[in-house]
Amino acid sequence: MPQRLALLAALVAAVTGLCVSASAATKSSHLLVGINDEANTLYGNPGYAFPVLKELHAQVLRVNLYWGGTQWAVANDRRPADPNDPGDRAYTWTLYDRLARYAAQYNIKLLFSILFTPSWANGGKARNTPPTDYKDLENFAYAAAERYSGLWTPPPWQRDPTNATSDTPLPKVTMWTAWNEPNNPIWLTPQYKRVGGKWIVASAQSYAKICNAIYNGVHSPDLGPLPGEQVACGVTGPRGNDSPASTRPSVDPLTFLTQSKHYGLARFDVWAHHPYYGKPSESPLFKPPPGSRAVELGNIGVLLSKLSSLYGPKHLWITEYGYQTYPQDRVFGVTWAKQALYLSQAFALARANPRIDMMLWFMLKDDTNISVGWQSGLLTSSGKKKPAFPAFVRAALASGVPKSVR
Repeated sequence: MPQRLALLAALVAAVTGLCVSASAATKSSHLLVGINDEANTLYGNPGYAFPVLKELHAQVLRVNLYWGGTQWAVANDRRPADPNDPGDRAYTWTLYDRLARYAAQYNIKLLFSILFTPSWANGGKARNTPPTDYKDLENFAYAAAERYSGLWTPPPWQRDPTNATSDTPLPKVTMWTAWNEPNNPIWLTPQYKRVGGKWIVASAQSYAKICNAIYNGVHSPDLGPLPGEQVACGVTGPRGNDSPASTRPSVDPLTFLTQSKHYGLARFDVWAHHPYYGKPSESPLFKPPPGSRAVELGNIGVLLSKLSSLYGPKHLWITEYGYQTYPQDRVFGVTWAKQALYLSQAFALARANPRIDMMLWFMLKDDTNISVGWQSGLLTSSGKKKPAFPAFVRAALASGVPKSVR
């Protein structure tokens, strides 16, 4: 299977290379604009969600590709006999296949975030505990990249009998992230560990191996040249308390980046970050004080400078951003009008920065559970459009213009 896929990939790469060389002189980069939302697209009602995404002119949809740990995970139940084979009977890809075909139908690019460890891979520990053997994670990333290479047709036992196209190759996915907010204990634990009488940033130590594993799986030479494949690492939350002895320790994004490099994070294509506000009085222009170590949109240059010093002029994806609204959220919410204003400001800031290639809003529709859910949707939970909805459309249309001519 790998040799056949590599041959097919080489043929595709040759044709793609001709097209790229012919158009390189006129092609300009632009800001990819999209939505981070799985509740309505992955395990919700894609028949409802994708027409809304089309109306928004969204170019990218980000969802978590769960390796384990949830009811939507691909590899929850048991260790696959051949983990590199996407057709292994231990894998269940049904929801992701459906999503990929919907996205292709609506001309929306998918960004898959590989997340959470199945219990068989970490000794029965919690899903946010890293794998015992990171080769298991690399194998899963390899299988995912092969399945969504644009060249792979599911075997009969993995086809959807209700979908007449399920016996054709699955659409191509080229964008990936390694995990989600690994500097936050909700997503990766432990954050710190005491070694030799000193605290070390254990989350960065683990994450360096997570990123390396996913990068190596997606970019495996056995898959052949798959044009356009990109793996984003980091995917960091905006702040951390840097307090290892606290009841809920977390790591600020600058320290996390530095420590990940220290512990051997070797290669990635792009860094990712979530520059959320800290309180509703903070607009996208707000710059946290230097001592806070927080990285929001207003001081994103601090993160880019640190990234340059460690890895060179790598580019940045903002894979989550948003403002919750009042009265749905009475603590962190802003008015509907301010949400629309702040959305416009945020996308303008991203569009003006030549190193930011992607900006994703979280989320499409407010959570129905107001007490614990997130309320930053462009739609209310009942489907009513907020003023941020047309503001997003304007931002998406503006971002489609090449940066070089704006």
